[in-house]
Amino acid sequence: MKKTPVYIYMRYAHNVGIAVEAILSNKVKSMLTALGIMFGVAAVISMLAIGKGAQQEVLEQIKLVGVNNIIVTPVVQSFNDNSNGDSENNQSKKYSRGLHRMDAQAILETIPSVQRVSPVVSINYHAVKMGKSYPVTLEGVSPDYFEMLNINLDMGKQFSEQQTDNGMPVCVIGNNIRNRFFNQENPLGQYIKCGQVWLKVIGTISKRDFTTSASDEMGISTSDNKIIIPVKTMLMRFKDRGSINPELMNNMARGGSMFFMGGSNDDEESSNQKETSTNQLDKIIIQVENTEQLSATAEVIKRLILRRHSNVYDFEVTVPELLLKQQQKTNEIFNIVLGAIAGISLIVGGIGIMNIMLASVWERIREIGTRQAIGASRKDIIAQFLAESTLISITGGLIGIIIGVVLANLIHLMADIKTIISFYSVFIAFGVSATVGIIFGYIPAKRAASQDPVESLRH
Repeated sequence: MKKTPVYIYMRYAHNVGIAVEAILSNKVKSMLTALGIMFGVAAVISMLAIGKGAQQEVLEQIKLVGVNNIIVTPVVQSFNDNSNGDSENNQSKKYSRGLHRMDAQAILETIPSVQRVSPVVSINYHAVKMGKSYPVTLEGVSPDYFEMLNINLDMGKQFSEQQTDNGMPVCVIGNNIRNRFFNQENPLGQYIKCGQVWLKVIGTISKRDFTTSASDEMGISTSDNKIIIPVKTMLMRFKDRGSINPELMNNMARGGSMFFMGGSNDDEESSNQKETSTNQLDKIIIQVENTEQLSATAEVIKRLILRRHSNVYDFEVTVPELLLKQQQKTNEIFNIVLGAIAGISLIVGGIGIMNIMLASVWERIREIGTRQAIGASRKDIIAQFLAESTLISITGGLIGIIIGVVLANLIHLMADIKTIISFYSVFIAFGVSATVGIIFGYIPAKRAASQDPVESLRH
Protein backbone atom coordinates (compact mmCIF):
# COMPACT_ATOMS: atom_id res chain seq x y z
CA MET A 1 0.00 0.00 0.00
CA LYS A 2 1.35 3.37 -1.03
CA LYS A 3 1.85 5.84 1.85
CA THR A 4 0.06 9.10 1.09
CA PRO A 5 1.19 12.48 2.50
CA VAL A 6 -1.85 12.51 4.77
CA TYR A 7 -0.88 9.10 6.19
CA ILE A 8 2.71 10.23 6.77
CA TYR A 9 1.50 13.45 8.44
CA MET A 10 -0.94 11.62 10.70
CA ARG A 11 1.68 9.08 11.71
CA TYR A 12 4.35 11.61 12.65
CA ALA A 13 1.76 13.86 14.30
CA HIS A 14 0.86 10.90 16.47
CA ASN A 15 4.53 10.48 17.41
CA VAL A 16 4.77 14.17 18.31
CA GLY A 17 1.59 13.82 20.39
CA ILE A 18 3.18 10.99 22.38
CA ALA A 19 6.27 13.18 22.92
CA VAL A 20 4.09 16.03 24.23
CA GLU A 21 2.32 13.64 26.64
CA ALA A 22 5.70 12.41 27.92
CA ILE A 23 6.86 16.01 28.53
CA LEU A 24 3.65 16.99 30.34
CA SER A 25 3.73 13.86 32.51
CA ASN A 26 7.29 14.79 33.65
CA LYS A 27 7.00 18.59 33.98
CA VAL A 28 9.71 19.08 36.59
CA LYS A 29 12.25 16.90 34.81
CA SER A 30 11.46 18.56 31.47
CA MET A 31 11.85 22.03 32.98
CA LEU A 32 15.17 21.13 34.59
CA THR A 33 16.31 19.67 31.26
CA ALA A 34 15.44 22.95 29.51
CA LEU A 35 17.24 25.17 32.06
CA GLY A 36 20.55 25.00 30.20
CA ILE A 37 18.88 26.10 26.96
CA MET A 38 16.94 28.87 28.73
CA PHE A 39 19.96 30.53 30.28
CA GLY A 40 22.07 29.86 27.19
CA VAL A 41 19.61 31.72 24.96
CA ALA A 42 19.22 34.50 27.56
CA ALA A 43 23.02 34.88 27.73
CA VAL A 44 23.36 35.06 23.95
CA ILE A 45 20.62 37.70 23.59
CA SER A 46 21.84 39.88 26.48
CA MET A 47 25.53 39.66 25.47
CA LEU A 48 24.78 40.49 21.83
CA ALA A 49 22.55 43.36 23.03
CA ILE A 50 25.48 44.79 25.01
CA GLY A 51 27.76 44.41 21.99
CA LYS A 52 25.23 46.01 19.66
CA GLY A 53 24.78 48.90 22.09
CA ALA A 54 28.55 49.45 22.24
CA GLN A 55 28.76 49.51 18.43
CA GLN A 56 25.89 51.98 18.26
CA GLU A 57 27.60 54.26 20.76
CA VAL A 58 30.74 54.31 18.62
CA LEU A 59 28.69 55.19 15.53
CA GLU A 60 26.96 57.99 17.45
CA GLN A 61 30.31 59.30 18.62
CA ILE A 62 31.63 59.29 15.05
CA LYS A 63 28.61 61.41 14.10
CA LEU A 64 29.30 63.75 17.02
CA VAL A 65 32.95 64.32 16.14
CA GLY A 66 32.11 64.63 12.47
CA VAL A 67 33.38 62.64 9.53
CA ASN A 68 37.08 62.91 8.61
CA ASN A 69 37.90 65.43 11.34
CA ILE A 70 41.29 66.05 12.95
CA ILE A 71 41.58 67.83 16.31
CA VAL A 72 44.58 69.95 17.29
CA THR A 73 44.68 70.84 21.00
CA PRO A 74 47.28 72.82 23.00
CA VAL A 75 49.53 71.18 25.57
CA VAL A 76 50.34 73.46 28.49
CA GLN A 77 54.05 73.46 29.26
CA SER A 78 55.98 74.99 32.10
CA PHE A 79 58.65 77.42 30.92
CA ASN A 80 60.47 77.31 34.24
CA ASP A 81 61.04 73.53 34.33
CA ASN A 82 64.80 73.13 33.96
CA SER A 83 64.99 69.66 35.44
CA ASN A 84 65.54 67.90 32.12
CA GLY A 85 69.05 69.17 31.42
CA ASP A 86 70.55 71.85 29.25
CA SER A 87 69.10 70.60 25.94
CA GLU A 88 65.59 70.70 27.33
CA ASN A 89 66.33 74.03 28.97
CA ASN A 90 67.44 75.47 25.65
CA GLN A 91 64.28 74.24 23.96
CA SER A 92 62.12 75.66 26.74
CA LYS A 93 63.58 79.09 26.02
CA LYS A 94 62.33 78.98 22.46
CA TYR A 95 59.28 81.17 22.14
CA SER A 96 55.99 79.73 20.94
CA ARG A 97 52.87 81.82 21.21
CA GLY A 98 50.79 78.62 21.36
CA LEU A 99 47.81 77.67 19.27
CA HIS A 100 46.75 80.69 17.23
CA ARG A 101 44.24 81.66 14.54
CA MET A 102 47.16 82.05 12.16
CA ASP A 103 47.87 78.32 12.60
CA ALA A 104 44.33 77.52 11.49
CA GLN A 105 44.66 79.86 8.52
CA ALA A 106 48.00 78.32 7.51
CA ILE A 107 46.55 74.80 7.65
CA LEU A 108 43.64 75.78 5.39
CA GLU A 109 45.80 77.63 2.87
CA THR A 110 48.78 75.25 2.78
CA ILE A 111 47.44 71.66 2.86
CA PRO A 112 45.46 70.66 -0.26
CA SER A 113 43.62 67.74 1.37
CA VAL A 114 42.05 70.01 4.01
CA GLN A 115 38.44 70.90 3.21
CA ARG A 116 37.37 73.02 6.20
CA VAL A 117 38.96 74.49 9.33
CA SER A 118 37.36 75.94 12.44
CA PRO A 119 39.27 77.51 15.34
CA VAL A 120 37.54 77.03 18.71
CA VAL A 121 37.79 79.16 21.85
CA SER A 122 35.81 77.96 24.90
CA ILE A 123 35.13 79.87 28.12
CA ASN A 124 32.83 79.07 31.04
CA TYR A 125 30.41 81.88 31.81
CA HIS A 126 27.12 82.62 33.48
CA ALA A 127 24.50 83.79 31.00
CA VAL A 128 21.94 86.26 32.37
CA LYS A 129 18.47 87.18 31.16
CA MET A 130 15.74 88.96 33.15
CA GLY A 131 17.55 88.27 36.40
CA LYS A 132 17.98 84.56 35.64
CA SER A 133 21.54 83.25 35.67
CA TYR A 134 22.60 79.96 34.09
CA PRO A 135 26.09 78.40 33.73
CA VAL A 136 27.02 78.03 30.06
CA THR A 137 29.96 77.32 27.81
CA LEU A 138 30.66 80.26 25.53
CA GLU A 139 32.31 78.96 22.38
CA GLY A 140 33.81 81.01 19.55
CA VAL A 141 33.91 79.18 16.22
CA SER A 142 33.80 79.69 12.47
CA PRO A 143 30.61 79.06 10.43
CA ASP A 144 32.08 75.76 9.14
CA TYR A 145 31.94 74.41 12.72
CA PHE A 146 28.24 73.51 12.39
CA GLU A 147 28.69 71.41 9.28
CA MET A 148 31.91 69.78 10.48
CA LEU A 149 30.27 68.50 13.68
CA ASN A 150 26.85 67.78 12.13
CA ILE A 151 25.11 70.41 14.27
CA ASN A 152 21.61 71.18 13.01
CA LEU A 153 19.47 74.21 13.84
CA ASP A 154 15.76 73.88 14.56
CA MET A 155 15.22 77.65 14.43
CA GLY A 156 16.98 80.61 12.86
CA LYS A 157 20.27 80.53 10.96
CA GLN A 158 24.04 80.39 11.35
CA PHE A 159 26.41 83.33 11.33
CA SER A 160 26.60 85.30 8.11
CA GLU A 161 29.89 86.26 6.51
CA GLN A 162 29.40 89.87 7.58
CA GLN A 163 28.67 88.89 11.19
CA THR A 164 31.74 86.67 11.27
CA ASP A 165 34.18 89.13 9.70
CA ASN A 166 33.02 92.09 11.80
CA GLY A 167 32.87 90.21 15.12
CA MET A 168 29.24 91.15 15.68
CA PRO A 169 27.60 90.18 19.03
CA VAL A 170 25.33 87.41 17.73
CA CYS A 171 24.91 83.87 19.01
CA VAL A 172 23.35 80.46 18.44
CA ILE A 173 22.12 78.83 21.65
CA GLY A 174 21.79 75.22 22.77
CA ASN A 175 18.59 73.41 23.65
CA ASN A 176 18.94 73.68 27.45
CA ILE A 177 19.60 77.42 27.28
CA ARG A 178 16.57 77.91 25.09
CA ASN A 179 14.38 75.98 27.56
CA ARG A 180 15.85 77.93 30.49
CA PHE A 181 15.42 81.46 29.15
CA PHE A 182 12.86 81.23 26.34
CA ASN A 183 10.51 78.44 27.36
CA GLN A 184 7.38 80.43 26.58
CA GLU A 185 8.63 82.72 23.80
CA ASN A 186 10.45 82.78 20.49
CA PRO A 187 14.18 83.24 21.23
CA LEU A 188 15.06 84.69 17.82
CA GLY A 189 15.91 88.36 18.09
CA GLN A 190 16.12 88.23 21.91
CA TYR A 191 19.27 89.13 23.86
CA ILE A 192 21.37 87.25 26.42
CA LYS A 193 24.03 88.91 28.56
CA CYS A 194 27.42 87.24 29.06
CA GLY A 195 29.85 89.29 31.12
CA GLN A 196 29.44 92.85 29.87
CA VAL A 197 28.30 91.88 26.38
CA TRP A 198 24.71 91.52 25.14
CA LEU A 199 24.41 88.79 22.49
CA LYS A 200 21.57 88.67 19.99
CA VAL A 201 20.09 85.18 19.46
CA ILE A 202 19.93 84.33 15.74
CA GLY A 203 19.47 80.55 15.95
CA THR A 204 18.84 77.56 18.22
CA ILE A 205 20.51 74.15 18.07
CA SER A 206 18.49 70.94 17.84
CA LYS A 207 18.84 68.64 20.82
CA ARG A 208 21.43 65.92 20.25
CA ASP A 209 21.79 62.47 21.76
CA PHE A 210 24.91 62.37 23.87
CA THR A 211 26.45 59.30 25.49
CA THR A 212 28.26 59.47 28.81
CA SER A 213 31.22 57.60 27.36
CA ALA A 214 31.93 60.39 24.89
CA SER A 215 34.87 62.62 25.80
CA ASP A 216 36.04 66.15 25.11
CA GLU A 217 39.51 64.78 24.34
CA MET A 218 38.20 63.52 21.01
CA GLY A 219 36.17 66.65 20.34
CA ILE A 220 32.93 65.09 21.52
CA SER A 221 30.71 67.27 23.65
CA THR A 222 27.06 68.17 23.94
CA SER A 223 25.84 71.45 22.46
CA ASP A 224 22.84 71.74 24.79
CA ASN A 225 24.59 74.08 27.26
CA LYS A 226 26.59 76.07 24.73
CA ILE A 227 26.29 79.60 23.43
CA ILE A 228 28.11 79.64 20.11
CA ILE A 229 29.44 82.93 18.74
CA PRO A 230 31.81 83.90 15.90
CA VAL A 231 35.42 83.37 16.90
CA LYS A 232 36.27 87.00 16.09
CA THR A 233 33.49 88.12 18.43
CA MET A 234 35.04 86.02 21.16
CA LEU A 235 38.52 87.47 20.64
CA MET A 236 37.36 91.08 20.25
CA ARG A 237 34.66 91.30 22.92
CA PHE A 238 35.49 88.63 25.51
CA LYS A 239 38.98 87.17 25.78
CA ASP A 240 42.05 86.95 23.57
CA ARG A 241 44.77 84.94 25.27
CA GLY A 242 47.02 85.74 22.32
CA SER A 243 47.32 89.40 23.39
CA ILE A 244 50.75 89.19 24.98
CA ASN A 245 52.86 92.06 26.20
CA PRO A 246 56.19 92.04 24.28
CA GLU A 247 58.13 92.72 27.50
CA LEU A 248 56.71 89.53 28.95
CA MET A 249 57.89 87.57 25.91
CA ASN A 250 61.44 88.68 26.61
CA ASN A 251 60.99 87.84 30.26
CA MET A 252 59.83 84.33 29.31
CA ALA A 253 62.79 83.86 26.97
CA ARG A 254 65.09 84.65 29.92
CA GLY A 255 63.36 81.93 31.97
CA GLY A 256 60.75 84.08 33.64
CA SER A 257 57.04 83.38 33.93
CA MET A 258 54.29 84.30 31.49
CA PHE A 259 50.91 85.61 32.42
CA PHE A 260 47.76 86.44 30.51
CA MET A 261 46.72 89.97 29.61
CA GLY A 262 43.53 91.27 28.14
CA GLY A 263 40.02 89.85 28.13
CA SER A 264 36.72 90.57 29.79
CA ASN A 265 35.90 91.65 33.31
CA ASP A 266 33.58 88.70 33.97
CA ASP A 267 33.96 87.64 37.60
CA GLU A 268 34.43 84.02 36.62
CA GLU A 269 37.00 84.51 33.93
CA SER A 270 39.21 87.42 34.88
CA SER A 271 40.82 87.57 38.27
CA ASN A 272 44.09 88.81 39.64
CA GLN A 273 45.55 85.33 39.38
CA LYS A 274 48.24 84.85 36.77
CA GLU A 275 47.75 82.38 33.92
CA THR A 276 50.53 80.60 32.13
CA SER A 277 48.54 79.71 29.01
CA THR A 278 49.27 81.84 25.96
CA ASN A 279 47.19 79.72 23.56
CA GLN A 280 44.74 81.93 21.74
CA LEU A 281 42.66 78.87 20.79
CA ASP A 282 41.47 75.88 22.79
CA LYS A 283 41.44 73.67 19.70
CA ILE A 284 41.47 73.66 15.91
CA ILE A 285 39.11 71.33 14.10
CA ILE A 286 40.20 70.31 10.59
CA GLN A 287 38.07 68.37 8.13
CA VAL A 288 39.80 66.28 5.46
CA GLU A 289 38.20 65.43 2.12
CA ASN A 290 38.71 61.64 2.26
CA THR A 291 39.10 59.15 5.10
CA GLU A 292 42.14 57.64 3.38
CA GLN A 293 43.94 60.98 3.78
CA LEU A 294 43.40 61.29 7.54
CA SER A 295 46.67 59.79 8.77
CA ALA A 296 48.85 61.48 6.15
CA THR A 297 47.18 64.86 6.65
CA ALA A 298 47.52 64.59 10.43
CA GLU A 299 51.27 64.05 10.01
CA VAL A 300 51.58 67.06 7.67
CA ILE A 301 49.60 69.21 10.13
CA LYS A 302 51.91 68.14 12.94
CA ARG A 303 55.01 69.14 10.96
CA LEU A 304 53.48 72.43 9.84
CA ILE A 305 52.50 73.55 13.35
CA LEU A 306 55.79 72.34 14.80
CA ARG A 307 57.66 74.56 12.34
CA ARG A 308 55.41 77.52 13.14
CA HIS A 309 55.92 76.95 16.89
CA SER A 310 59.73 77.02 16.72
CA ASN A 311 59.96 73.22 17.14
CA VAL A 312 58.21 73.40 20.51
CA TYR A 313 55.81 70.50 21.09
CA ASP A 314 53.09 72.55 22.77
CA PHE A 315 50.22 70.91 20.86
CA GLU A 316 48.69 67.50 20.19
CA VAL A 317 47.13 66.17 16.99
CA THR A 318 44.30 63.65 17.38
CA VAL A 319 42.26 61.78 14.77
CA PRO A 320 39.01 60.91 16.61
CA GLU A 321 37.45 58.86 13.81
CA LEU A 322 40.43 56.52 13.55
CA LEU A 323 40.51 56.12 17.34
CA LEU A 324 36.79 55.39 17.40
CA LYS A 325 37.05 52.91 14.53
CA GLN A 326 39.85 51.15 16.37
CA GLN A 327 37.58 51.07 19.39
CA GLN A 328 34.84 49.65 17.18
CA LYS A 329 37.14 46.84 16.02
CA THR A 330 37.98 46.10 19.63
CA ASN A 331 34.27 46.01 20.43
CA GLU A 332 33.64 43.59 17.57
CA ILE A 333 36.31 41.22 18.89
CA PHE A 334 34.82 41.60 22.35
CA ASN A 335 31.37 40.79 20.94
CA ILE A 336 32.69 37.63 19.31
CA VAL A 337 34.21 36.53 22.61
CA LEU A 338 30.97 37.29 24.47
CA GLY A 339 28.94 35.41 21.85
CA ALA A 340 31.30 32.43 22.02
CA ILE A 341 31.07 32.29 25.81
CA ALA A 342 27.28 32.50 25.66
CA GLY A 343 27.24 29.88 22.89
CA ILE A 344 29.19 27.48 25.10
CA SER A 345 26.32 27.59 27.60
CA LEU A 346 23.97 26.50 24.79
CA ILE A 347 26.23 23.55 24.04
CA VAL A 348 26.30 22.67 27.74
CA GLY A 349 22.51 22.83 27.72
CA GLY A 350 22.45 20.51 24.73
CA ILE A 351 24.70 18.02 26.51
CA GLY A 352 22.31 18.17 29.47
CA ILE A 353 19.40 17.33 27.15
CA MET A 354 21.32 14.38 25.71
CA ASN A 355 22.16 13.04 29.17
CA ILE A 356 18.60 13.33 30.44
CA MET A 357 17.18 11.77 27.27
CA LEU A 358 19.64 8.86 27.48
CA ALA A 359 18.53 8.25 31.05
CA SER A 360 14.92 8.56 29.91
CA VAL A 361 15.47 5.86 27.30
CA TRP A 362 16.58 3.42 29.98
CA GLU A 363 13.67 4.38 32.26
CA ARG A 364 11.09 3.94 29.47
CA ILE A 365 12.52 0.82 27.88
CA ARG A 366 9.29 -1.15 28.48
CA GLU A 367 7.29 1.62 26.77
CA ILE A 368 9.62 1.41 23.79
CA GLY A 369 9.29 -2.38 23.63
CA THR A 370 5.50 -2.17 23.84
CA ARG A 371 5.31 0.35 20.98
CA GLN A 372 7.58 -1.79 18.84
CA ALA A 373 5.51 -4.90 19.62
CA ILE A 374 2.29 -3.28 18.39
CA GLY A 375 3.84 -2.15 15.09
CA ALA A 376 5.88 0.98 15.70
CA SER A 377 8.89 1.15 13.38
CA ARG A 378 12.37 2.39 14.23
CA LYS A 379 11.51 5.67 12.48
CA ASP A 380 8.53 6.11 14.80
CA ILE A 381 10.67 5.65 17.90
CA ILE A 382 13.31 8.06 16.55
CA ALA A 383 10.60 10.60 15.69
CA GLN A 384 9.09 10.34 19.19
CA PHE A 385 12.30 10.91 21.15
CA LEU A 386 13.66 13.46 18.65
CA ALA A 387 10.40 15.41 18.89
CA GLU A 388 10.63 15.28 22.68
CA SER A 389 14.14 16.73 22.81
CA THR A 390 13.34 19.33 20.13
CA LEU A 391 10.18 20.47 21.93
CA ILE A 392 12.13 20.84 25.19
CA SER A 393 14.76 22.93 23.37
CA ILE A 394 12.19 25.12 21.61
CA THR A 395 10.26 25.70 24.83
CA GLY A 396 13.50 26.50 26.64
CA GLY A 397 14.46 28.82 23.76
CA LEU A 398 11.17 30.75 23.95
CA ILE A 399 11.46 31.19 27.72
CA GLY A 400 15.14 32.12 27.25
CA ILE A 401 14.16 34.88 24.81
CA ILE A 402 11.90 36.43 27.44
CA ILE A 403 14.61 36.15 30.10
CA GLY A 404 17.20 37.61 27.69
CA VAL A 405 15.04 40.63 26.83
CA VAL A 406 14.33 41.31 30.52
CA LEU A 407 18.01 40.85 31.42
CA ALA A 408 19.16 43.24 28.67
CA ASN A 409 16.74 45.92 29.89
CA LEU A 410 17.85 45.43 33.49
CA ILE A 411 21.49 45.86 32.44
CA HIS A 412 20.56 49.11 30.69
CA LEU A 413 18.60 50.45 33.68
CA MET A 414 20.85 49.35 36.53
CA ALA A 415 24.34 49.53 34.99
CA ASP A 416 23.65 52.43 32.57
CA ILE A 417 25.08 50.36 29.72
CA LYS A 418 23.41 50.87 26.37
CA THR A 419 21.82 47.66 25.08
CA ILE A 420 20.12 47.09 21.72
CA ILE A 421 18.12 43.88 21.18
CA SER A 422 18.07 43.04 17.49
CA PHE A 423 15.86 40.55 15.65
CA TYR A 424 19.04 38.98 14.31
CA SER A 425 20.33 38.08 17.80
CA VAL A 426 16.94 36.65 18.83
CA PHE A 427 16.72 34.63 15.62
CA ILE A 428 20.26 33.28 16.01
CA ALA A 429 19.75 32.34 19.67
CA PHE A 430 16.44 30.62 19.02
CA GLY A 431 17.72 28.87 15.89
CA VAL A 432 20.77 27.56 17.73
CA SER A 433 18.62 26.29 20.62
CA ALA A 434 16.37 24.35 18.23
CA THR A 435 19.39 22.96 16.37
CA VAL A 436 20.99 21.90 19.65
CA GLY A 437 17.80 20.01 20.56
CA ILE A 438 17.83 18.15 17.25
CA ILE A 439 21.55 17.33 17.26
CA PHE A 440 21.84 16.25 20.88
CA GLY A 441 18.47 14.54 20.84
CA TYR A 442 19.32 12.33 17.89
CA ILE A 443 21.77 10.06 19.79
CA PRO A 444 19.24 9.11 22.52
CA ALA A 445 16.52 8.69 19.87
CA LYS A 446 18.70 6.38 17.81
CA ARG A 447 19.62 4.37 20.89
CA ALA A 448 15.93 4.00 21.79
CA ALA A 449 15.10 2.77 18.27
CA SER A 450 17.90 0.19 18.35
CA GLN A 451 16.43 -1.64 21.36
CA ASP A 452 15.37 -5.25 20.85
CA PRO A 453 11.59 -5.46 21.51
CA VAL A 454 11.87 -8.81 23.28
CA GLU A 455 14.67 -7.62 25.57
CA SER A 456 12.78 -4.38 26.19
CA LEU A 457 9.62 -6.20 27.29
CA ARG A 458 11.58 -8.33 29.75
CA HIS A 459 12.55 -5.26 31.83
